[in-house]
Amino acid sequence: MAELNNRDTNNLNTAPEPAPGEEFDAASKSLSEALNVSFVILKVIMIVLVVAFLASGFKTVDSDEQAIVLRFGKIRGVGENRLLDPGAHWILPYPIDEIIKIPVKTKVNLAINSFWYFQTKEDMLSNAKPRVRPGMGLRPLLDGYCLTRSEKGAGATAGSDGSDYNIVHTKWQLTYQIDDPERFFRRIHVRDVTPGDDYFDVITGDDGVKPLLEDMFEDAVVTAMVNYTIDEAISSRDRIPRHIERLLQGKLDAIESGIKVVSVQMTRSEPPPHTSDAFEASIMASQASQKAVTEAKTYAENTLNETAGPVAERLFESLYDETVSEQEKEFLWSDLGGTARERVADAQAYQARVVETAKANADYLERLLPEYRLRPKLVIQKIYLDAMERIFANANETFVVQTTDDAKGTELRVLVNRDPSLKPKKRTTQAGQ
Repeated sequence: MAELNNRDTNNLNTAPEPAPGEEFDAASKSLSEALNVSFVILKVIMIVLVVAFLASGFKTVDSDEQAIVLRFGKIRGVGENRLLDPGAHWILPYPIDEIIKIPVKTKVNLAINSFWYFQTKEDMLSNAKPRVRPGMGLRPLLDGYCLTRSEKGAGATAGSDGSDYNIVHTKWQLTYQIDDPERFFRRIHVRDVTPGDDYFDVITGDDGVKPLLEDMFEDAVVTAMVNYTIDEAISSRDRIPRHIERLLQGKLDAIESGIKVVSVQMTRSEPPPHTSDAFEASIMASQASQKAVTEAKTYAENTLNETAGPVAERLFESLYDETVSEQEKEFLWSDLGGTARERVADAQAYQARVVETAKANADYLERLLPEYRLRPKLVIQKIYLDAMERIFANANETFVVQTTDDAKGTELRVLVNRDPSLKPKKRTTQAGQ
C-alpha cells in the first residue's frame, strides 16, 4: 500500500506542464475580457456624463422673472426671442450658454437717509431727537440736510446771498423695479455672481444698482428742494415726491437703465433740531394768519352771496367798468339774488304801493272837489277827522286834554314810554294778526 501511495504521489508531481503558447493565450484572453468590461463601464460613464451635461441645460424661470441667455458672453436671440418668459427652458450647458435671471415684477424698497441729521444708535433705537446743547448748530460733516428757497419766491433764489435759504432734514423711500432686463444688463454694472450668491441680492446690493440709485436720487432731491419753501417741505407729502420722481425717472431714462421708478415717499421731514422751537412758533403764527385770511375770505364770500348771490362780484365790477354794456348790466341785475334781491323787490313793491296810493288819493280828491266847492270848511274838517282817526289808531297811548280859559293855561306832564313792554306787545300783536 505504501508503494502505491508513493507511486501516485510521484505521478501527481510529474504531471505534464502546459506549453508556452497555451499560457500566453490564456493571459491575453483574461486581459481582453478585462478591457472589454472597462470599455463598457467607460461608455456608461460617458453616456451618464453626456446626459448630465445636457440635462444641466434645463433651466426654470420663475413667475416674477425674465431671463437673458448669454452665448459666449453675448446676448442670444433677436427681438422678443432675446428674453425668456417664465417657465422651463433648455439652453446649451455652461460654458457655452449662461442664463441670467432678472426679477422684473419684484418691487424693491430703498431707504435714503443721507439728508437726515446724525443720530447715535441709542437715538435710532429710541426714535428720540438729538439733545441740543447751547450754541449747537448744524454739523455739516455729520448732519445731512436739504436747502429750500426763501419765502419771497423762486425769483429771489438767483439773486440771494444765501441768507434767505432754509435748511430741512428729510428721510425718503424709493420704490423701483426693473422693467427692461436687456437694458439693465447692458447699462448697469453688477459684479460677477459667485457660487452661493443670490443674483437678486447682488443687483440690489452695494455691488449692484444701489450706489447708482442713491447718487441719482440725492441729485434729484437737491435739484427739486430749492424750488420749495421750508413750509412746503414740512407739510407737502405729495407734490415734492412727485417732482423728485419725475426728475429721477428722467435721469434713469437718459442712461437707458431699464429701471422704472414706482414711487417716491417722503417719510419724515423736520427743521434743524436747534431751531425746532422757533420753527414751531413760526408755523403756529403762519397757521393763525392763514386761518384769519381764510375766515375773512369765507366771510366775504358768504356776505356777497347773502347780499347779492353768485353774481355779486361781477355786478360790482360791471358798475365801474365802462366797457360793460347796459344790456349786460341788466342781465346781471336780473340774476341778482340774496338780500339785495329782496330789497329791490321790496323797493319795487313800495314804489307800486306809493303810486297806487297817490292814484287813490287823487281819485278821492277829485270826487271831493264838487263838495269842497260847495262847503269847503266842512270838507276840510272831515279830512282832518279822518286823518286824526288814522293817527290815533296807530298810537300806543292816547291822552285827551280839555282846554281851559284860565290865563295860566293847563300844565300837562307825561312820562314818555312809561311802560317799555307796552309798545313791543302791541307790535307783537300786530305781527300776529
